[in-house]
Amino acid sequence: MLRYAATYRPKMNFPSHFAYCRPHLSRFRINNLNVWCNPPQHHFDLSLPKFLKIAEYKAGLVPVVYKRVTCHKKGGLKFEIKGNPNWILVLVFNVGGVGDVVNVKIKGSKTGWTQMLRNWGQNWQISQQLAGQSLSFQVQTSDGKWVQSDNVAPANWRFGQTFEVKNNFSNCILENE
Repeated sequence: MLRYAATYRPKMNFPSHFAYCRPHLSRFRINNLNVWCNPPQHHFDLSLPKFLKIAEYKAGLVPVVYKRVTCHKKGGLKFEIKGNPNWILVLVFNVGGVGDVVNVKIKGSKTGWTQMLRNWGQNWQISQQLAGQSLSFQVQTSDGKWVQSDNVAPANWRFGQTFEVKNNFSNCILENE
């Protein structure tokens, strides 16, 4: 199964489109998974710079084979906080381990743990007023592992800020798909 923010190594499916293929493999991180366009086909929506790593611009749609590969992250988890006083959107990124977040919980300094809902990709949302409270997060990846980060944002945090913590998931294992 393709997942948001997991790391894959694609290569063109030889011999089709051979004239347009790049000879080397590249790694890239999925951030725009398209599953509703042509089910049950798996496919990646790539930015032009990423597309150019595996094929020439004139190639258009390119059949690829891919496998899930190890991912290495430097530093801790990062949390970008956006929204307004009644709605909070948190982008969770720089995620080590398998890289794909499947569950996020948030806790204000005056509340208990509350489940967040996936908005899109690695963006998680909640309709709750948490301004003026320090924020903690629990993050779960697809392999079932959890990381808890306490007091990520201080009580005086503002929308638009990004916070990095010291903890992260360990490096992931090789997984073929």
